[in-house]
Amino acid sequence: MSPEVEFVEKLVEVVTREVLVALSEQGQSSLPHNGETCTEECAEGICVRTCFDNIGRVVGAGAERISSSLGSIPDDPSVGRMIDHTMLKPDATRDQIAQLCYEARKYEFASVCVNPTHVKLCADLLKGSPVKVCTVIGFPLGASSSEVKVYETETALKDGATEIDMVINIGALKAKDLDLVAQDINSVVRMAHGSGAILKVIIETALLDHDEKVTACLLAKEAGADFVKTSTGFSGGGATIEDIELMRRVVGPEIGVKASGGVRTYEDAVSMVEAGATRIGASAGIKIAQGEREAQGGNGAVSAQKKAY
Repeated sequence: MSPEVEFVEKLVEVVTREVLVALSEQGQSSLPHNGETCTEECAEGICVRTCFDNIGRVVGAGAERISSSLGSIPDDPSVGRMIDHTMLKPDATRDQIAQLCYEARKYEFASVCVNPTHVKLCADLLKGSPVKVCTVIGFPLGASSSEVKVYETETALKDGATEIDMVINIGALKAKDLDLVAQDINSVVRMAHGSGAILKVIIETALLDHDEKVTACLLAKEAGADFVKTSTGFSGGGATIEDIELMRRVVGPEIGVKASGGVRTYEDAVSMVEAGATRIGASAGIKIAQGEREAQGGNGAVSAQKKAY
């Protein structure tokens, strides 16, 4: 093949790809207008506008840089009771999960967070306890289809989960396909809330830039999520003070912020709470709880300084 012909074929390939992408985006923007309602949330100089049809499904979402808003964190939380006692390693055994549940009961953690295959066991072991059963959906990549995430959620709810931590479609967010991201979150929100469960949205901060983090949080808030969460712990980075402060500023005081990934000590947890976290995801829950008891003389709660942003 001559260089000229090869160049022309590559040019045709590029043009064809761009045309297909443009047609796809045009098709996605042909949204219904009858009966839809739209809401808008702004933070950190970015506004997200999300539109819903007459039965609450997302029909359109977009973001642009405009203005900012304020938020604050709750007063005087107890770190121990904010912990999602977590075991998400792939080789976890039933005995290890049973031990996790025993520890969660003993230390009165908020929940145990486990892979979906262990939900039924945890629900049985924690029956009659205030400890909730949390599981992960679309984990850890977030690249499952919305239909798969909804089915995973439905199955987990039937097995006894009462809290759902879902991973957003990270690639769609980075490609600015905000309709897909919003619809993905909203479809799982609707399934979870239909059974009275809490929905936390994992945005995977280690893979996002500042504006993407803001947009992800606003989309989650607009779609009706109960929490935004930093990380899966499987993408090379975890919670940071800066990310928690940013997420709290973005979502304001209305919904929760979960710090997850790399929170290993009581001091780490306190720093996250003071930055705005209202839930801590950690596999080091016992170490954190014991550190709190030592710091507070046995039974006190950490006093997190209230902030306004």
